[in-house]
Amino acid sequence: MTAPLLALDQVSRRYVGRKGLFGRPTTVHAVDGASLAIDRGETLGIVGESGSGKSTLARLALGLEAPDAGRVAVDGAPMPDARAPEWRALRRRMQMVFQDPLGALDRRLPVATQIAEPLAIHGIGAAAERAEAAERALATVGLSREQGARHPHELSGGQRQRVVIARALATDPELLVCDEPVSALDVSIQAQVVNLLIDLQAERRLAMLFISHDLRVIRQISRRVAVMYLGRIVEEGPAEDVFRDPQHPYAQALVSAAPAPGRRSRQRVILTGDPPNPAARPSGCAFHPRCPVAVARCRDEAPALVEIAPRRRAACGLIAEAPARPRPAEAAA
Repeated sequence: MTAPLLALDQVSRRYVGRKGLFGRPTTVHAVDGASLAIDRGETLGIVGESGSGKSTLARLALGLEAPDAGRVAVDGAPMPDARAPEWRALRRRMQMVFQDPLGALDRRLPVATQIAEPLAIHGIGAAAERAEAAERALATVGLSREQGARHPHELSGGQRQRVVIARALATDPELLVCDEPVSALDVSIQAQVVNLLIDLQAERRLAMLFISHDLRVIRQISRRVAVMYLGRIVEEGPAEDVFRDPQHPYAQALVSAAPAPGRRSRQRVILTGDPPNPAARPSGCAFHPRCPVAVARCRDEAPALVEIAPRRRAACGLIAEAPARPRPAEAAA
């Protein structure tokens, strides 16, 4: 069997900090034992509330940070150390699209120059060839040569995000990691950028790890979906299955809150309270303080992410008791 393009096996990342000069150290488990795999040409969507560990998972996937535990592999081989030449060479195959395009671009340089920069870093082509490649990349994302001569502040937000995508595509990567790439854009521009990514993936057979808190965007672009809560994956499976019939109570709440085209009304699953502090993770199942169906054992038993159906996994000890749980559904007319 061919190894997946990218695989994360029980990866964890912890951060230690303290409040004040003499405060006690606190440990935040940003990612806690997450396992995922992405095949070539596939889009995996990661969804969850702010603070669930999505962006940290993206940095681990690219090797920008090393996991404290677990393993990241590319084509079955371990991710090289970030200081090694092998890791630098690997970046040509794996690129990132950032959330804030203005922050990701250098305001002092024309955008065409910045698109050509990855080619110069990896020693691809002569200067004239790199300039031509930058023009082709601009055309690929729907921008003109004249727009390539402008500086970032002279472009709109949607145009700047297209520039960031063009720069990520300049080295002809196999994997794009998109960290909230449309959250700062208005709805109409969001749709344009998402459609652009869908078209580029089909043309180039790109693999994508797409991170967002917007379920509408995740549903449109993803083949598979993983739902994260407090550093752990609580449900994972084909996008259509997860959105049609979510199994984990947290996934049910997220899906019930998303707009449902063609439906007049839905039963909303309301969660009480705010997400727990990652530095003071609840015992047992981390979701139990907010879960509408939690029972006593949920406070003591941390459920493992297990297969509940072909190609579907969930981490809930009450899955077998699904009929007793609230489920998003069409309300009676």
